[in-house]
Amino acid sequence: MSRKILIQLDGDSHASSFDSVVAYDAGIDALLSHANVTPENVTPLVHGAMFTRGGDDLKNTALFIGGSNVRRAEALLEKVKGCFFGPVRNSVMLDANGCNTTAAAAVVYAGREVQLAGATAVVMGATGPVGERVARMLADDGANVVVTSRSLDRATEVADTIRTQTKRGSIQAASASKPADVEPLLHDAQILIACGAAGVQLVDEATLQSSSSLRVAIDLNAVPPVGIEGIAVTDKAKTRGDLKLYGAIGVGGLKMKTHRAAIAALFESNDRVLDYVEIYKISKTV
Repeated sequence: MSRKILIQLDGDSHASSFDSVVAYDAGIDALLSHANVTPENVTPLVHGAMFTRGGDDLKNTALFIGGSNVRRAEALLEKVKGCFFGPVRNSVMLDANGCNTTAAAAVVYAGREVQLAGATAVVMGATGPVGERVARMLADDGANVVVTSRSLDRATEVADTIRTQTKRGSIQAASASKPADVEPLLHDAQILIACGAAGVQLVDEATLQSSSSLRVAIDLNAVPPVGIEGIAVTDKAKTRGDLKLYGAIGVGGLKMKTHRAAIAALFESNDRVLDYVEIYKISKTV
């Protein structure tokens, strides 16, 4: 049997060493890492994967799209898919900046504490790549989601986009730039997930404690000050009354398991496209 080869396509000046290590931990045999990959120069790399092996052996070559810029990675994924034709293709996964695996792990943990269908969830920092994916996953599972940003226009834009992508749940937009904005959003919410920029506090402890309906609060920021005051980065299902708390490192274990499982899944066939939907499905099983 041919060796399992993963071709790493990274838009940054150096291919991510993090993604490289996880790939080997997932059981691949060889890694070919490429940096500074763009939609304009990726085609020869994809053709090299497509045309060197044939038939059932195609599944033993797969593609991973990473890098720190998620929007550029999404454009790269579209270009990669455009190179494929008929059965001549390779499985491909997108997880730039950990966007899909992090979001999936957070929502899986939320779903272990609260039945998502019919629940109200507030997603802070929802205009970023992780926050947008968290909101999509929650809505896909039937939650009523409030997406927030300091800019109501940006939150509205994200909400409108998600409405076109899911037929379940509901999406509302809200602006939240200070505790007084956040408190009323939490009155009837069961889930709070903070996905803001590193080192930016979005919710203070008094606001967190003001909600009697909350059952789970998840903060994905590991850089002080954390996004939700009162949550430690290592918290994992920490109990505070009726509330379960998760910090970024607490979520990280499942994120890593999801990442490894998704890499392994690439080699099950030659036609998988592991985007946020497929990675969320995988995360539910690990």
